[in-house]
Amino acid sequence: MRALLVVNPIATATTQRIRDVLVSALAADLSVDVVMTKGRGHAAELAERAADNGLDLVVALGGDGTVNEIANGLLRSGPAPGAPALAVVPGGSTNVFARALGYSPSPVEATGELLEALRDGRSRRIGLGHATFTSSSGISQSRWFTFCAGFGLDAAVVEQVERKRVHGRRNTPGLYLRSALGRFIRNTGRRCPPITVTTGELGELVTAETAQAAADVRSASLPDDPGHPDPVPEHVLAAVVCNTTPWTYLNARPVRACPDASFDSGLDLVGLRRLTVMTTTRSILQMLHGSRGPQGRDVLALHDQARITLTAAQAIPLQLDGEYLGPHTELTVSSTPRALRVIV
Repeated sequence: MRALLVVNPIATATTQRIRDVLVSALAADLSVDVVMTKGRGHAAELAERAADNGLDLVVALGGDGTVNEIANGLLRSGPAPGAPALAVVPGGSTNVFARALGYSPSPVEATGELLEALRDGRSRRIGLGHATFTSSSGISQSRWFTFCAGFGLDAAVVEQVERKRVHGRRNTPGLYLRSALGRFIRNTGRRCPPITVTTGELGELVTAETAQAAADVRSASLPDDPGHPDPVPEHVLAAVVCNTTPWTYLNARPVRACPDASFDSGLDLVGLRRLTVMTTTRSILQMLHGSRGPQGRDVLALHDQARITLTAAQAIPLQLDGEYLGPHTELTVSSTPRALRVIV
C-alpha cells in the first residue's frame, strides 16, 4: 500500500517527536512519503497529486484546516470509487473531524488507533457537505466541508480568532470564548442582516410554529401541484450547518449544536432568530449540557437536509470547518452521501 503523510509543521499539537513516531510506525506497514506543507492550499495540492498518482492512502497530521484541504484535494474532480482513503492523526487544537470519527484527541494514542485500523482493514465511506458561496460582487466559489459551516456570528468569531493567531496568540477555548463574548457585546451579531433560510423541499422543522407553518402550506397546496408546495422561508440572525456532531469542543466537552447530525445522513442546521442575551445564553447552555440541542421559539432547527440555501441582503462572514472565508451574500450547502473513504 502506497501512502502520503501530509504534515502541517505549525499545527498546534504537531511536534518532531510525534512526527517521527508516526513516520516510523507507518513505514513498518506502508510505502510512505512524507511532505511538510508550506502554506495555505499546499495540502490540497498534495492530496490532488496523490489521487492523480493512484496512491492508496493520504494521512493528515494537522488540524481541521489541514484535513479540509486534503478532502478538497482528494475530491477535486468529485467522489470516485478508486480515490485514496483519508486517515487523520490529530495535530491541531480542536481536531473536531478526527474526534467525530472516534479517534483519541492524543496524537500518540490516535497513531496507535490508526495503525490498528489499517492492519484490520477497517474503513467506511462518509457523507460530506459541499458549499457554493457568492460574494457581494457576484463571484461564486465552491468547496467541500467535513463537519460544519457557519454563516454570521460564528464565522465572525472565527475571523477574529484567526486574526489574533496571526499575532502569535494560541488557539485555545478561552480565546474563542473571549472573542465570541467581545463580538456579542459590541452588537456585531445583532446588527447583522437577517439570513433567509430555504431548503430544496420542506425540511423537518423542529420548532412548533414552523411545523405548523409547513402544515398550513401543505393544506393550501394548489390542485395542479399536489404534494409539492413551495418551501417555507425562515429568517435567522446566525446559522450553523453541521455534517456531524459535535459542532466543536471546549477542551474535552462536546458542543452539540445539532445532536442528530451524522456522517450517514443529510445536513442539519441550527439558527437563532434573535441574539438577545437570554436567547443566546440559553442556546449555548443547551449545546453544552443538553442532549437535544438548542430548543425554543427563537430557534430554527433542520434535520437531514439534502440542500439548504442561506441568503443575506448584505455580505456577512462565512466559515467552513473553522476556516474564515470572508464575507458573502449567499451560501448553498448540499449533502453528498458516501463521498469519501476514511480509515477508522
